[in-house]
Amino acid sequence: MSDFLRFVSHRIEDFAMQVTFSPLEGTGTVVYNLSLVRAADLEHTLSVFRATCEAGVSPSSLIRILFAGEEIDGFVIPPDQCGILTLCSTTLDGLLLQRGIPFNPIGGGVVEVADNIPKRFTHLIKYEYTTIDPLQVLVSQEITSVLQVMKNGNGSLLGNIRECHMEAEDDVEEVLEELTDGYFTGILDLGLPNTPCLGVAVDPQYMGLAALGGTNWMAALREEGINVIMQAMKGLTDISTMQFVSDL
Repeated sequence: MSDFLRFVSHRIEDFAMQVTFSPLEGTGTVVYNLSLVRAADLEHTLSVFRATCEAGVSPSSLIRILFAGEEIDGFVIPPDQCGILTLCSTTLDGLLLQRGIPFNPIGGGVVEVADNIPKRFTHLIKYEYTTIDPLQVLVSQEITSVLQVMKNGNGSLLGNIRECHMEAEDDVEEVLEELTDGYFTGILDLGLPNTPCLGVAVDPQYMGLAALGGTNWMAALREEGINVIMQAMKGLTDISTMQFVSDL
């Protein structure tokens, strides 16, 4: 019998259950994205990543660099390339699950920003209908303007949204407060119960929680003309293997 298709919603739930990260202790496992750039572009790549973090358009400044020949989860970095691990926002879903907060991953898309304020999703791909990460698809469509958001506060960013049960509102806010220590700072909006979040409808008795996509800096790289190959939700790693880009 052939294997069933694994939709992104299933992958998110699988990875979320394996997250053990504790924001208060700074320990545990997190979900990572893996990007490949030419070794010759590494310094430029790091400068773009730092800039997106400083501008607040990347959810986390945690990073790990792998060089040609190094291996992670069975994948070997090709010759003349570097691998860059960054925090995937699915880690947030894992933190919600740890607290027993019921959540449903909705989708990933493009968020319109005006005067540095997230306004609405203009494009959205639902996780339950795709086997390819939506933000990975949208980066390839070249419909973001991350650099413009960084420059003048107007443009389009990548974001994702999940819904949490309204009875867990206090618990959700507690989790978000714990994340303000620098590990994850990419919350776009916490909607009201039974109310659309950035224009996306939620189920009855639920509220939306929108966050920055961990792939925004990759979109900025492409806007800069740097070739990058990305693999979203590549795997899990101990957070101790990563460091803040400001420490490099």
